[in-house]
Amino acid sequence: MNKFRIILAVVVVGIFTLGACSVPAGTSSSGPTAAQWRAATRGQWILRSIDKEDIPESYTVKTVFEEAPPECFIGSIWVLPNNGNGTINFEADGRLCAPGAVRNIVWSIHNPGAGMGQPKFQFKKIYPGDRPANVTAGYRMDLSFADASQLVMRMPLNLDGAQGALVFNFERY
Repeated sequence: MNKFRIILAVVVVGIFTLGACSVPAGTSSSGPTAAQWRAATRGQWILRSIDKEDIPESYTVKTVFEEAPPECFIGSIWVLPNNGNGTINFEADGRLCAPGAVRNIVWSIHNPGAGMGQPKFQFKKIYPGDRPANVTAGYRMDLSFADASQLVMRMPLNLDGAQGALVFNFERY
C-alpha cells in the first residue's frame, strides 16, 4: 500500500511548496521574483541526476510526470525558450525509455502573488493537435537554485504524512 501511495503522489503532481532559494544579488531576502526566475531558467538544460531526498529505500518511484521512470529522464535535454514553447528531448536507453522521443511542452513561472508563496516552474505536455489553452493538466516544481550553469528544482512528495522530494539537477547545455 505504501508503494502505491508514493506512485500516486508522483503521478498526481499538484501544487508544491517552495524549497530554499539561492538569492541572486539585488533581490530581497524573500527570494527571487518570478521575472528573475524566468530569466534564470530560460535556455537549454541537460538533466544530470534526480536525487531522492528523505524518501525511504522501501519506496519506488515508477513514473515522473506520468511519462516514464526517473532513469529515462537522466540525460534529457530541456529546451526552455523565451516564448514558452519548449521541448523535453529524451536520450536515455532503458527498458521503458524511448531515446530520441521529443515531448512538446508549454512552460512558465507561476507567480502566486504577493504574500501567497514563492514562484514555481510549471509546464504542461502538448500532444499533436492540442491547443495549449485547452490543456488543463500540468505540473509544478519548486525552484531551489539557478545560476549561469546550474538549475535545481524539487518535486515535493507526501509520503504517508512525511515529506520527501525528488531533486532535479540540471546543467546548462
